[in-house]
Amino acid sequence: MTPVERAGGAAILLVEDDPGLRETLARLLQGRGYRVEEAADARDAMARWEKGRPDLLVLDLGLPDADGITVIRRVRREATTPILVLSARDREPDKVAALEGGADDYVTKPFGTAELLARIRAMLRRTAAGSATSDGRLRSGLLVLDVGRHEVTVGDRPVALTPREFELLKVLLMHAGRLVTHARLLRAVWGTAYDAESHYIHVYISQIRRKLAAADPDGSLRTLIRAEPGVGYRVDSRDDDGP
Repeated sequence: MTPVERAGGAAILLVEDDPGLRETLARLLQGRGYRVEEAADARDAMARWEKGRPDLLVLDLGLPDADGITVIRRVRREATTPILVLSARDREPDKVAALEGGADDYVTKPFGTAELLARIRAMLRRTAAGSATSDGRLRSGLLVLDVGRHEVTVGDRPVALTPREFELLKVLLMHAGRLVTHARLLRAVWGTAYDAESHYIHVYISQIRRKLAAADPDGSLRTLIRAEPGVGYRVDSRDDDGP
């Protein structure tokens, strides 16, 4: 059991209309030390969110009274509460719509419990720790990005990134453990005029991977940046525990 689960007892609002799955997930999360509130529809979900303001929202999109994206947008108007979507919708447009609407991550049904728990831990850990350490550095294993100095190192080896590459890696590290859509990355690094130019990202990600690999002979960063085809990229948390 991780420190977050032992000490935090984080409050999770679980929104799922399938009673069997909801009960199974609730038992799983409670067994890990989380405090779980359950809701079967959007109306109940919003009432419970307003009342308790949980630490994390786990949300199905296919609710009987409203699309789950309406819940995401409603929460995002007032809070930065992490939102993890669980959905049987596996089409790229559905994933992009949920993430662009304000969700932090997306897990497609059916899913493994290890994957689900790892995503939850990463989201809660990131929320608790903030996006950077007090010295302005973002870390992932041997990789350190110094925001103030505009430097990247792997162990004691410097990595020479262009300004665009640096900004792209910084955005991904600031959202470690979360899936970031192509559109969000483009807006953050290139600006709103480049919303449709996703091919820019593929080229720059390839360059970043190549440069990190050259400074990382042990290969520990080989899977640092993972692609979700047609949707975006994520930087996996380097310190996730097993389930």
